[in-house]
Amino acid sequence: MESVKNKFLRYIKTTSTSDSTSEKIPSSQGQFELANMLKRELENMGLSNVKLDNNCYLTAEIPSNTEKTIPVIGFIAHLDTSPDMPAVNVKAKITENYNGGDIVLNPEKNIILSPKDFPELKKYIGQSLITTDGTTLLGADDKAGIAEIMTVAEFLTENDSIKHGTIKIGFTPDEEIGRGADYFDVQKFGAQYAFTIDGGEIGELEYENFNAATAQIKFTGRNVHPGTAKNQMINAVRIAIEFDQLLPGLERPETTEGYQGFFHLAHLSGDVESANSNYLIRDHDKLKFEAKKKKILDARDKINQNYGKIIVEADIQDNYKNMKEMIEPVFHIVNIAEKAMLDADVIPKIQPIRGGTDGARLSFMGLPCPNIFTGGHNFHSRFEYISVQSMEKSVEVILNIVKGFNETEIEINII
Repeated sequence: MESVKNKFLRYIKTTSTSDSTSEKIPSSQGQFELANMLKRELENMGLSNVKLDNNCYLTAEIPSNTEKTIPVIGFIAHLDTSPDMPAVNVKAKITENYNGGDIVLNPEKNIILSPKDFPELKKYIGQSLITTDGTTLLGADDKAGIAEIMTVAEFLTENDSIKHGTIKIGFTPDEEIGRGADYFDVQKFGAQYAFTIDGGEIGELEYENFNAATAQIKFTGRNVHPGTAKNQMINAVRIAIEFDQLLPGLERPETTEGYQGFFHLAHLSGDVESANSNYLIRDHDKLKFEAKKKKILDARDKINQNYGKIIVEADIQDNYKNMKEMIEPVFHIVNIAEKAMLDADVIPKIQPIRGGTDGARLSFMGLPCPNIFTGGHNFHSRFEYISVQSMEKSVEVILNIVKGFNETEIEINII
């Protein structure tokens, strides 16, 4: 068998960055290139029903090897990497037996991965860390998840020692730009439960995520010569600043953690005549989430009232919901994953996702999907890294989940 490390190192060589400005499905051709590579590998492994559709959803099936009635389960990862950083010509660097000090990613550009900035590095002393040269993403989000699922698939097809029911595999496009579940056919996929392999640090087990919305705010100003501007000019950029100051100052990503929600000013552009801002609205609590959306509208109304006319317009669109309400009725699947970690000598870290995954939307589409760690850190950043040993533990945990469903008496629902 090819190691999970070597699979990962191969996959990151294919550029599969998604593109939020594209209306194509998928948003980038590189995702199809990676999907076709994986399709060939799955076929060579001997999996059944290997299919890649026109929207770049790749699915496959490992047939049951037991007469026991076991729920059909799935494992899902996404093909794309974040557009926040380039991922072209990724140059992987492997630091063996990490000593706990600085890792010089790029001496020419003085790019250093340091425990002074990222203290969690100290957890990996003695392990093998994979990084880049600091000029690109590594792509562990989510090519590590892909490599781990592919390693499990290869193991199960070559070894009959683990008894299991039918196992489904799914690789989706455009997760990073919020479109990963848009054309996912839950009914056709045919699993009763699934797990997204899209988490970070070893031990992460997540079944809660943010409720999410996006607010597009448009500001209309009036430009006149600054020498005669008194009582006439309306500076749209300053109105945008005024609008931001009406929102709670401590409810920002840089000042919140855990279950605390936030308003994230992700984009601001404009001039005196017009300006636009984009906010990400996030909260785990449904009532607090609705209250946050109302604060956006209240800020809009207050400014319009002060100026006596409409100079601020707000368009709020919901993106995804907290999957907790869909997971709790089938919480045994979280218990199985937790035991799978303990059996692999991994300490479970059950915590809310301060973001979202394909699993959040899929859960509301009828496929409950907790999220499992890949082992990566610093996603969407030039300082991204992953421990080889964490990847190996992820493979072990996935195999233990497969064992867990075989060992647990679970009612089978008709899909």
